[in-house]
Amino acid sequence: MNDLTRLPASVLREQIAARKISPVELTDAVLARAEKLQPVLNCFITIVADQARAAAKQAEAAVMQGKPLGLLHGIPFAAKDLVNTAGVRTTFGSLHHDDNVPKEDAVCAARVKQAGAILFGKTTTPEFGHKGLTDAPLFGRTRNAWSAERTSGGSSGGAAVAVAAGIGPIGIATDGGGSTRIPAAANGMVGLKQSNGVIPHSQVADAFGNYTYVTPMTRTVMDTALMLQAMAGPHPSDPWSIGIAPQDYIAAARPEGSLKGKRILFSVTLGNTMVAKDVRSAFDQALVKLKDLGAELVELQDELPNMEPIWKVLNHTTWRARFDHLLRREDNRLSPSLVRQVAMAAEWSGTDYQHAMFQRTDLFRRIQGWFETADYLVTPTLSRTALPIDQDLFEPIRIDGVEAGELRRNWFPYTMPFNITGHPALTVCCGYDAEGLPIGLQFIGHFRDEASVLRAAALYEASESWLNRWPDL
Repeated sequence: MNDLTRLPASVLREQIAARKISPVELTDAVLARAEKLQPVLNCFITIVADQARAAAKQAEAAVMQGKPLGLLHGIPFAAKDLVNTAGVRTTFGSLHHDDNVPKEDAVCAARVKQAGAILFGKTTTPEFGHKGLTDAPLFGRTRNAWSAERTSGGSSGGAAVAVAAGIGPIGIATDGGGSTRIPAAANGMVGLKQSNGVIPHSQVADAFGNYTYVTPMTRTVMDTALMLQAMAGPHPSDPWSIGIAPQDYIAAARPEGSLKGKRILFSVTLGNTMVAKDVRSAFDQALVKLKDLGAELVELQDELPNMEPIWKVLNHTTWRARFDHLLRREDNRLSPSLVRQVAMAAEWSGTDYQHAMFQRTDLFRRIQGWFETADYLVTPTLSRTALPIDQDLFEPIRIDGVEAGELRRNWFPYTMPFNITGHPALTVCCGYDAEGLPIGLQFIGHFRDEASVLRAAALYEASESWLNRWPDL
């Protein structure tokens, strides 16, 4: 059973189609592991065992009857509890929505189901995904898969931990400032934030000004490609998605060929002030691997402005528009950290918001300029490995024992820019620190060229042996 839950979706789908693995057996193994590890990791808000078992029986019957099978047929998946799932409680991590049951699936969830995957649970998120740490009054803290003393990261902490712990092979996450890539890096997983519109976002309130994404969370680059293939494609609900034809992500994720002829810009800081020694060392070693794969490496001389103030104006004003009515209620039960950030937005005017949008445009054009002469940008994903489990959002973080300043600005300055610009960004594991905690490497590519990013990440992944490591749970 333990071996069954360690197989990637790419292998499981082939074994299921060949009738060597039963969807029922696989689903039972996933549910058993979830039941065993949930008290330790706290990575689920809801588990729907009966529904999953019923769907697994139907999936098995389809295999036995020789029916056409989807890309993810019979494979269990969990969805972050920000993602609507028809008939399954979706709380947004909020006490105000603890009994909310959507009538319809989000487009991303509907497509994963249409590909044959089986929903077995909803993973933890801070309330409305409002921070890069996963805790909420509704469920408490989610622990890192590699250390009970460290945070899972966030806001898709539950999704990352569930995959890292081998509870389920794939999950749906979301990313508004790094919320997929932060926990993926902190738990040694693969986290993709695709370009705007590649996967339709049917729940976002401001589709035109959108900087948030529904995303795959997986263990391998190929599994990310499978999920992306299932979820991508235009949909009327998302104007950014209309007219975009999906690429062949599965072919792209095969680690074939080399990076010969490819030019990679790299930056260990991207304007950041402090980077942990272990992160620098792992990053340098990853660059050597990329050079060995044939790439030309060029250090980026241009530094980005501090992203946090730009992102904060865009993000917090959005939150104020969405959540101010809850904050004003007499029975307000919002997380104090969310309340504090919504209150910040009261200081900003419509002019401030529009200036931030102007800066968003300037930033996009600046990065487009980099890609006129380069194929990729490579950075660390985080400035240090997973933070302590009790880290407060508003307290400074420490890097190599030294106080480094505000969490967002100093832990994940590498992720926020690409939410704002929409360029694809993917994190993979590139090593471990002295305490055995995972370190992330981020690939950024040309706008709407996810296939190229998957290819580079797959080649790097195949050159290393990090996938052989599993957390000792």
